[in-house]
Amino acid sequence: METGTPSPLVHLGAGDDPAEVDPCGQGWSAVPPGTGPGSVAVLLCHGFTGSPHSLRPWAQDLADAGLAVAVPRLPGHGTSWQDMSGTTWSQWYGAVEAALASLVATGARVVVGGLSMGGALALRLAADHPRDVAALVLVNPAVLLTDPRMVAVPLLRRLQPSAPGIGSDTANGADERAYARVPLAALASSLAGYAALRRDLHRVVAPLTLLRSATDHVVPAASSSVVLAHVSSRSVHEVVLARSFHVATLDHDASTITRATLEAVEAVEAVEAVVTS
Repeated sequence: METGTPSPLVHLGAGDDPAEVDPCGQGWSAVPPGTGPGSVAVLLCHGFTGSPHSLRPWAQDLADAGLAVAVPRLPGHGTSWQDMSGTTWSQWYGAVEAALASLVATGARVVVGGLSMGGALALRLAADHPRDVAALVLVNPAVLLTDPRMVAVPLLRRLQPSAPGIGSDTANGADERAYARVPLAALASSLAGYAALRRDLHRVVAPLTLLRSATDHVVPAASSSVVLAHVSSRSVHEVVLARSFHVATLDHDASTITRATLEAVEAVEAVEAVVTS
């Protein structure tokens, strides 16, 4: 039975392939020699009902570029929707907060990226730990769901345990390996987490790159608009992904996401070079 405790990350060595070391997408980290003060690490957060599998190409590209990367599996994810039904926003946030602390402990500056709910978790980290989050790279961040059915979720969760799934929204047909069912108790918890986050977006000051799919069947464009309108970041860059749907990290524009992340890393490195010179 799954618990609310994050699973330990599989540690990759030089040349290891995540697809072989972590075939089920349970979460992995790659911390190359030299990671520490003056270097940059990346924390990636996956989405609701998904798993680290949805971020694997993104994470692999960054690891191949020589960066330290951590991709934790959120409690209740990567197993069964029944397991997820017993977990909450605070537990998912606790998992990424612990991963951030581990990277910060190396002395590295940390860029945090996230897909969908993972983007919301990344924003929460930036609001709560502004000194530890050097930059944000968000892909279709979920902070607001405008589907009118969402209003009924807090009540509906008491009447039925789940609803049809929302995973694998990709233009190229890639399989996200998300749950076929959405646990409504967990969905209600995520909605409460989003609402609290929206009230605190003004506390986000990290440089922000937001990549939004022109066509997204899961998270509305209004969600990204709320983020862009309310963060206090002095550097904000929006990129529209014309060829991808919601899970853009597995879609046609995956390479654009990698490039944007490497640019964010380079900007952090440039600032660090000035500060330490």
